[in-house]
Amino acid sequence: MKPIYVTKTPSMYRIQFEYHPKLVEVIKRIPSRPRYDGTDRAWLVPINDFRYSGGKNADWYVRAFSQWAVQMRFCSTVKRRDVSEEINYDIPPMKPFTGEHYMLLQPYEYQLEGVQYAIEHKRCFFGDQPGLGKTLQAICAVVKAHREADIHGDSFPVLVICPAALKVNWQREFKKFAGINAIILDDKNRQSWHSFYECKKTDGSPLCEVFITNYESLNKYFVRAVNRESKLTMKSIAFDQRISLFNSVIIDESHKCKSTKTQQSKYVEGICKGKRYVFALTGTPVVNNNTDLIQQLKILGRLEDFGGYSRYVEKYCDGPKQASNVKELNWRLWNTCFFRREKSKVLAQLPDKTRQYLTVDITTTKEYKAAEGDMVKYLKKYKSASDEQVQKSMNGAVMVQMQLLKQISARGKIKAVCEFVHDVIDGGEKLILFGYLKEVIAELKKEFPKAVTVTGSDNISQKQYAVDSFQNNPDCKLIILNFKSGGTGLTLTAASRVAFIEFPWTFSDCEQAEDRAHRNGQKNNVNCYYFLGKDTIDKYMYDVIQTKKNIANGVTGTDDQVEENMINLAMDLFKDKL
Repeated sequence: MKPIYVTKTPSMYRIQFEYHPKLVEVIKRIPSRPRYDGTDRAWLVPINDFRYSGGKNADWYVRAFSQWAVQMRFCSTVKRRDVSEEINYDIPPMKPFTGEHYMLLQPYEYQLEGVQYAIEHKRCFFGDQPGLGKTLQAICAVVKAHREADIHGDSFPVLVICPAALKVNWQREFKKFAGINAIILDDKNRQSWHSFYECKKTDGSPLCEVFITNYESLNKYFVRAVNRESKLTMKSIAFDQRISLFNSVIIDESHKCKSTKTQQSKYVEGICKGKRYVFALTGTPVVNNNTDLIQQLKILGRLEDFGGYSRYVEKYCDGPKQASNVKELNWRLWNTCFFRREKSKVLAQLPDKTRQYLTVDITTTKEYKAAEGDMVKYLKKYKSASDEQVQKSMNGAVMVQMQLLKQISARGKIKAVCEFVHDVIDGGEKLILFGYLKEVIAELKKEFPKAVTVTGSDNISQKQYAVDSFQNNPDCKLIILNFKSGGTGLTLTAASRVAFIEFPWTFSDCEQAEDRAHRNGQKNNVNCYYFLGKDTIDKYMYDVIQTKKNIANGVTGTDDQVEENMINLAMDLFKDKL
């Protein structure tokens, strides 16, 4: 049971609480007819309204509602705060680009505006929607700063940290856009990579000034030791002195560093400390709630701009969804260290994207029902546990049970998905197909042996071959990917159809995967198909995804107008069975 949050401004009350139909029913009885703000997930009650009568004003109704909610045990307590002034949270326009861009290709105007923002703010998010060319903007920014070092401060040498599957792509992009050779760190140059910068060409410039590595290899190249005898902090980590070589760090898919507790996030934070330029590239900076930004802001050296950790949590992570004052946070981000553009607003020529949710019968119904029965029994036990510690210890096991249901549903959808794939590719079209479970991908590959794959089992060369074949070979009709290896950074505009036999827990991963096709270079409308197993956990998962989507869109200022052919989704998959 969570608190009810009441914020009073000069013009209205903003009331937030954990959803319950009875609470919604009662708050709607307030005479001023409160409206729901989906951005902040708050009910808005006007201070002044002609419908208040009988000596009762907004204060009286809000206080009565709050007290009733606590008395009826819908909420634990009431948390109040006053805001003395209304703030205009309009997002300022992007500044126009000035000077030379130094790229071999002409960037779009909006991309140049992003470059201008990055150079001026130096440590910031590139938050554009997937497909708008964040890679090009980051490359352009560091190159321009380098070429105009007397004005902006030198940005070279540069370290790029990215998912393993994107290392070759970053190397290619530096060459394609800027004519610059970049080196990928590997075991062959583990001890000597820095010499490529220290050794000079005949003109006195370093042999190489751009270095690329992946998240999983940070420990190998940049960490000398970790004190594992105590809680992991920055003081626990002894970094290789060579990290001082870099003036800039580009962090691709920076939401991978959203956790404040993982070694990976700490390594990135340590590497970025004191750097002149730190660019965090992510179309989805907020995956779950506003706490996702804390570690990313620390990495950028920007958390103090928001009052430090405690103040940030107090102001922006309050409420039942840990997502308070979303509009204010969005405004402060834009004015401090963040920009984001939507494809619909800057790429008028980009085709539309639609989503369709297809409910199919699963072939594993008997197995699923048995597992579901076990799950219900387990949840009943979990629900009846009076000891908070006992419940906490069971959380992991609940997630395992949920994952099992997800896997059974995925296996049960293979037949229906295969029929769909045959219809598409036999009709001469190309298709991008996302899955996750190794067993599922193996079955799909057996059914479609000519398909190429981008999965965790493929090495970098195999992944790049798959992408190149799919993009350039007319006979290569199907590419099968999982979210971890192929959901980000890849361009797959040869297809305008994207299908999902499984989907993850976050909207951001879904959107990233969709936008492998819906990006610059796409000429056709993109159709995305989500296969939902009938009477399975799939419907519940989608509901969770949508909740997280609303929070993320509020923080980033996104106006997602994608058409969604939705099924009526249950609020709770097992609500009627417990």
